[in-house]
Amino acid sequence: MNIQELRNLSDEELVKKELELKKELFQLNYERQMGRVEKPAQFGTIRRTIARILTILNERERQAHGTKN
Repeated sequence: MNIQELRNLSDEELVKKELELKKELFQLNYERQMGRVEKPAQFGTIRRTIARILTILNERERQAHGTKN
């Protein structure tokens, strides 16, 4: 998902998406331990998407509290 698609989601949808991605990352790590990961580049993609989600949630929380930092 790109950043614009993520920004269009509600907070609840973002949290749900984050949990889904963490489960997928856990499964990929399990497959890596077993030695059968088909797309190793997915690790970075999933981690970056999770980071984007957390960034958006933090930005929204700051805006709600009225702080700039």
